Amino acid sequence: MEHSYPVYTRAQLALRNGQDKPEVWVAYKGLIYEVTHSRLWKTGKHYEHWAGQDLTDELKDAPHTDKVFDKFRVIGQLV
Repeated sequence: MEHSYPVYTRAQLALRNGQDKPEVWVAYKGLIYEVTHSRLWKTGKHYEHWAGQDLTDELKDAPHTDKVFDKFRVIGQLV
């Protein structure tokens, strides 16, 4: 069953970078994940990755699979 999530732009996503607003979000494969409470994203940066961005292209070089997103809540769709 398809979920209907709120839609956000890249500009809205960029504001959730761990600096500008209290929420920390990242996008992957068109979905936006809430990572605010992850200790790994606490400062808005996780290794060389920055929050508030679409990480789809960057993740092919990561040492983990996309299953890492299963523990985070989907809060929207990236348009």
